[in-house]
Amino acid sequence: MNLATLALMLLAGFMAYVRLAPTNPADWHSDLGQRPTALAKPSPDAVTTLPNGAYTDLHLSPDQAQTTLAKLDVLALATPRTRRLAGSAASGRITWQTRSLIWGFPDYTTAQITADGLTIFARQRFGSQDMGVNTARLRDWLAKL
Repeated sequence: MNLATLALMLLAGFMAYVRLAPTNPADWHSDLGQRPTALAKPSPDAVTTLPNGAYTDLHLSPDQAQTTLAKLDVLALATPRTRRLAGSAASGRITWQTRSLIWGFPDYTTAQITADGLTIFARQRFGSQDMGVNTARLRDWLAKL
């Protein structure tokens, strides 16, 4: 076996792992009311970029938050390679999984109705830097609302 064949086998194995690794919804469908202390509270209605994703708090009335979450669900599901992982608009929290085009890297976005409106947290599963992918997706979804 030559080095090129070994490299291709390793690459194929990595691709299979990324695409086929099981996802436990409980690991990603987390309560955003319990904000990790590592996440600073973003400015209202602004998207804050994090090393592994993006975060925003939309200040809305309870009725607006419910309507916005339902609209966001429709937008998210219309996004290529995106599926609902857990939750519903009726439950007040939804988590979606979006996969990248080539590698199929999974990103997770959770939106939850809070006392102040709607909190949205988009993050990657693998790696430590997402190169702004989650920030761009979150800003795109918000612009379409």
